[in-house]
Amino acid sequence: MTDPPVADTAADATADSGGGRLRRAVRRFTAQTHELDAEELKRGAEVVGAQPVALCVDRMPATVFGTVRALTIRPRAGTPALEAELYDGSGVVTLVFLGRRTIAGIEPGRRLRATGRVTTNEGRRLIFNPRYELLSE
Repeated sequence: MTDPPVADTAADATADSGGGRLRRAVRRFTAQTHELDAEELKRGAEVVGAQPVALCVDRMPATVFGTVRALTIRPRAGTPALEAELYDGSGVVTLVFLGRRTIAGIEPGRRLRATGRVTTNEGRRLIFNPRYELLSE
């Protein structure tokens, strides 16, 4: 008669015992920072009632939540347009504010929730003149 197999690693032992706390602790120490940030943003989106950018459908209204990664001023039809790249852990959507060069409170690293109609132009997801709410950490 043979003995039952023994778990070779801590992860196997955790899986066998059904304990998730150790697995989460090990994950926090071994995962990349951007992976942890993405997971946190995905959880935050659920809390504020937003949908993931990856699931947004073209030409349909959507509410998204994420962190502003970059701001750019690009002229559109001769007028300035402030573009804010919003990352939510699943993808990126660009918020385009026509006729604006700056908006108080919108800066890289800031979290916000935005609502508007999603469109795709040259492979990029865009929301023009979204309704937005600045959120605290």
